[in-house]
Amino acid sequence: MKDQLLPAVSFQGVTRRYGLVNAVSDVSLDVSPGEFFALLGSSGSGKTTLLMLLAGFDKPTEGRVLMSGTSVSDVPPHRRQIGVVFQNYALFPHLTAAENVAYPLRMRGVGRAEREARVKSALGLVNLTDRGSSYPSQMSGGQQQRVALARALVFGPDLLLMDEPLGALDRRLRDQMQQELKRIQGELGITVIYVTHDQSEAMAMANRIGIMAEGRLLQVADPATIYAAPSNHFVARFLGDCSILRVTATDGGRGYEICGVRQPLLSPATAPFDIVVRPENVAVHPVVEAVSGDISGVPATIRDVTYLGAGWRVTLELPDGQSLLASIVRGDHKNVYLAPGEPVVARWAPTFVAALPAEKSS
Repeated sequence: MKDQLLPAVSFQGVTRRYGLVNAVSDVSLDVSPGEFFALLGSSGSGKTTLLMLLAGFDKPTEGRVLMSGTSVSDVPPHRRQIGVVFQNYALFPHLTAAENVAYPLRMRGVGRAEREARVKSALGLVNLTDRGSSYPSQMSGGQQQRVALARALVFGPDLLLMDEPLGALDRRLRDQMQQELKRIQGELGITVIYVTHDQSEAMAMANRIGIMAEGRLLQVADPATIYAAPSNHFVARFLGDCSILRVTATDGGRGYEICGVRQPLLSPATAPFDIVVRPENVAVHPVVEAVSGDISGVPATIRDVTYLGAGWRVTLELPDGQSLLASIVRGDHKNVYLAPGEPVVARWAPTFVAALPAEKSS
């Protein structure tokens, strides 16, 4: 019972230094048992290095890595009970799918009868029961990815690590595999740490997301929180489209003014601060409509319109020269003439505004 209260994984002040470069800098993070946790960041952010430290393929320069409360910093990879899936799948080309999946069991000395039963079960879990005799060259990219996943799960690991596993697949297949991975993780209840640079992938799959940049963990939260309340400018820009606007604080930080329009904040902020507005929360109206209620109305001019099928992406210019993005969905057009140069009124509710410490000018 006591062990259930311990994090499945814990990084405690972990730093990995290569010469003068810190690939990972003082990262502390707990991942709960059964959690699907995504490490999100661009190339070189340190997310894969953190994964390799956990897998045992590298050692921290400083700090400790623990699994269920026990330090594993000196435990070799094959003794950590961790399954790993890489982007390139790393399948043996001369072995069939079933033989690839059986490989970890053979290395552990599992008997033939039990080995065959486990392989059959693992292939069934990834919906490849009928492809056990196929070689990797005879399988699609998605099928190869499923084989790699089955191989990582067949020995019953305590933890599954995935490093950009869907990066080589096309968008339609990636969407399908995201659903499959969530289904399998839910059925097994296994803890997953998933490395990706794809924001939508992390948002769709993870219980929590950790955003990394330059070796540091910038923010950890559930997808809805991290999207609506980013901790800094980098996180706001990295996780989806947004507009970050310079404003003047009013009422001791309980509100702000932009282009002569005053607007309250739901939570007071320390001045100076900027605001973050997501394009789907910006409504565009004809200038003849009056500003009403507690929703701000800022005069703007349409600068660019991009048709996206389901709607339009509109770039607006405010009177002070700042740019504001808006997404207009079909059915929400409301008689706005979407053409460059057209004057409009942009509105957004206080509910959808996040305040960030003002970005310093260079």
